[in-house]
Amino acid sequence: MVDRKQTGRALAVVAAAGVALALAGCGSATTAGSSSSATSSSAGATSGAKTPLVVYSAQGYDSDVTKAFTAATGIPVKLVDDSTGPLLTKVQAEKNNPQWGLLWVDGDTAFASLDQQGMLAPYSPSTTLTAAGQALVPADHSYVPVSTTVMAAVIYNAAKTTTVPSSYQDLTTAPYQGKVGMNDPSQSGPTFPFIAGLMNQLGGQSNGMNAGEAYFSQLKSNGLHVYPTNGDTLHALETGQIDYGMIQSSAAAGEILKAPKSASFDPKVVYLPKATLLPGVIGIDKKAPADVQAEARQFVDYVLSPAGQKIMQDSDPQGDSLFWPIVPGIQASSALPAMPEYQRIDPTFWGPLEGQVNTWFDSTIK
Repeated sequence: MVDRKQTGRALAVVAAAGVALALAGCGSATTAGSSSSATSSSAGATSGAKTPLVVYSAQGYDSDVTKAFTAATGIPVKLVDDSTGPLLTKVQAEKNNPQWGLLWVDGDTAFASLDQQGMLAPYSPSTTLTAAGQALVPADHSYVPVSTTVMAAVIYNAAKTTTVPSSYQDLTTAPYQGKVGMNDPSQSGPTFPFIAGLMNQLGGQSNGMNAGEAYFSQLKSNGLHVYPTNGDTLHALETGQIDYGMIQSSAAAGEILKAPKSASFDPKVVYLPKATLLPGVIGIDKKAPADVQAEARQFVDYVLSPAGQKIMQDSDPQGDSLFWPIVPGIQASSALPAMPEYQRIDPTFWGPLEGQVNTWFDSTIK
């Protein structure tokens, strides 16, 4: 999910199955590589020859990938590119009449919830994933992991502070008062898995909700700032509103690459034990026509191919391209550190709690 599209995104108008949908984007203009809503079409495809595949995506490289897929297969793609939160809200609103064929966002908790609602068509691609990737594949193959990041990376301005946290609890103490920022889980898709991961770490499945709520209440009492998405939190760091930001690893690594070091701004990153593994995931609409589902399966295969992975790694080099691959033979960008110590939470347990947790966060912490 960089996470994803930030505030101020342009309007996208997407035609699907003869129905015009006017969509207001909810992203921002500050993240490098974040793409606007786009439509891929094939010059060699005759109008009406193939049903367009409607892709809902929050990935910074999605426009380039969909265009390359169309060029390779002749399958036209209509891309709706937005932040993860608004896209998931849209998917739920369309539950009885889906307008999408394929959903591609970060975080398997949302997909586990969609699966439990019977909204996903299972698919098991032929590509063999790494051991880390195989561990992310659900037993019923209802969705497909295609990449990994972690949440959260703690990015801080070393030009303003020499105090570096070694635990999440440190952020609730006096040296960090009023200096910490994070994303809003209702807008930033990667943020709910982070919150769920902390709840899991602090209290497990039996007491995680209570322990997590107590922790974030402590953060709020210590002056926590909440911004819509990664880009907004980074902007707050760059402009001195905060000194520490809890954001997605790809956004943090991208900031290190693109932000010029100066006397007033020197971004560095620390990973606290333990970060939560955040897979990039694709799901196929179970209610889509058979031909659309077949196109979606071809899209998954393309994304997992060497050609698809290369476009993912090249198209947003200071943002979403900074992921740890789970396809054998694909190497992570040299700009990335080694994968930090992480935990994997059970998406089937935490996924259905997303609405409850996000509502509590927005009413109590935000």
